[in-house]
Order: sequence, then structure tokens, then C-alpha cells
Amino acid sequence: MPRGQIIRTLSNFYYVRDEENNIWECKARGLFKMQKITPLVGDYVYFDSVNQEGQKTGYIVEIEPRRNELFRPQIANVDQAVLVFSMKSPDFSTILLDKFLVHVEKANINPIICLTKIDLLEDENQLESLLKPYLSTGYLIIRTSSKNNIGLEELKSRLKDKITVFAGQSGVGKSSLLNALIPALELETNEISKKLGRGKHTTRFVQFLSLPNGGMVADTPGFSQLDFVGISAEELDDYFVEFQSYSEVCKYRGCLHQNEPGCAVKLAVEKNEIDNGRYEHYLQFLNTIKEAEARKWR
Repeated sequence: MPRGQIIRTLSNFYYVRDEENNIWECKARGLFKMQKITPLVGDYVYFDSVNQEGQKTGYIVEIEPRRNELFRPQIANVDQAVLVFSMKSPDFSTILLDKFLVHVEKANINPIICLTKIDLLEDENQLESLLKPYLSTGYLIIRTSSKNNIGLEELKSRLKDKITVFAGQSGVGKSSLLNALIPALELETNEISKKLGRGKHTTRFVQFLSLPNGGMVADTPGFSQLDFVGISAEELDDYFVEFQSYSEVCKYRGCLHQNEPGCAVKLAVEKNEIDNGRYEHYLQFLNTIKEAEARKWR
């Protein structure tokens, strides 16, 4: 039975690249719907081929176990995630960045923070202050400008021979960045909506794109909202990586680092060993998750 990887989804069709580099247009067997399993871009699958009048079509019959999976964007089996944030239009948001980092850390995917439109930066000192907790935590940050060709070579070197997902808000410049990395693409780009303050969705589906020097990147639809489906209150602190060494010595097992006495994380925040802004975001996310969990029991 042929084996391949889903490289694109559109409506109810899955485009599978087989081991001989052929592309097959496939549908999923009904058993996946019964099992409540949705095939994702990045899945390795087995499929029944149906060669009709020279057209390569088929049916996906089996999905191999995933080594990782993101809920939004929906994708599987990637090596790293490039989290794309712009300096302007829309403005850089640390709370949205922290939401992305929580989801990527949960999926055990290596994150790269990519700042776009760096040519529009007005206050470098303010940016350095915002980035300090991420740099001290060890996150890689690449500053880019597609317009001025800044940072693109560094980004290319990080993407080589990797499977990478690009994710971020609408309008942050993912398509412009990918066009700069792969000039033959000519992906559609749009201006920011002045009324809404965010970008229009120029990417409408998840798809893998091959890089000229090896590797693949997944372009994904932009969005402005990100929830915490599948993340419990008890596990949230695992995804704030700077908390981990402190949470191990909290007085109480299962400490939520909120009001508990003897909390080593809260003490580290007071000593400026953990950034207060990141801690405040943690508390906001924790309250959101706890409220959602309480609604389930009403």
C-alpha cells in the first residue's frame, strides 16, 4: 500500500506526496470520522490509490502515530515553529506571544521568535525591554525586514533541512516573509485593515512549501484569537520554561503559583528572577483555564 505525507488540505481533500514525489488527491475513509480523527498536514499516511484516467486520486486508510501536533494552526510532525510577530501594523504583543509559546511548548516543538517589519521600529530601547525575558529564558529571536532584506540569511540557515511551521496573527507579514525566502512563490499579500487594526487573511489553508536549499515550511492562515483547549490548570506552569526549576521546590505539590504559601515561583518573581510581565500573563491564562473548567461542571 502506498505511503506518503499530507502536504496540503483543501475542503475535504488531502494532497499526499508519496515516496516517489508524486502528488495524490485523496479523501479520508469514513472510519476517521467515526473515530473522531481528522487527518492533518504533516501526517504520514497509507492510502489506496485510484488511478482514474491518468489522475492520481485515492483514499487515506491509515494515519501513522504523530510525534507532535498543534491545535492551532492544525498541523503535525514538525521540527520547529517560527512565531511571526510584527513591530507595527499590528503592534508587537507579548501576551499573544506568550499564548503561542504555551501551545508550542505543550506540543514539544522548538520555537523561534521572528520579528518582522523591523524597519518600522521606532523605539529600540522599548523593544529591548520587551525582549529581555525571552532572551534570558533562552528563546532564539530573529529580527527581519522583507523590505530591507534584514535577517533573511539567518532565518534561511535555521530552516535548512527542517520541517517548520510559520504561525502568527493576520497581517504580521508571513506571506511577505515567505515570498522573500522563496521568490518563485508570489504569495498574495494584503494591507492592514485600518478599521480593524489587523490584517486580512491572505493564506486560506495550511500547506507545505519546499525550500530551495532543503527543508519545508508550512504557511498557515493568520488569526487573532488563541484559546487553551486541552491545557489544564495543573499543567500550565510546565509551559513557562523559566518556572520549572523553581516549581520543583515549591512547598506544596501541585502548586499553581497563585496564592499558595511557600511558593518558590512567586518568590522568584519578587526577586526579579522571573519576569513579572510573564508571570502576570501566566495568572491571566490560569484564570481563563480555571473558569473554563468550572463551566464544564455547571
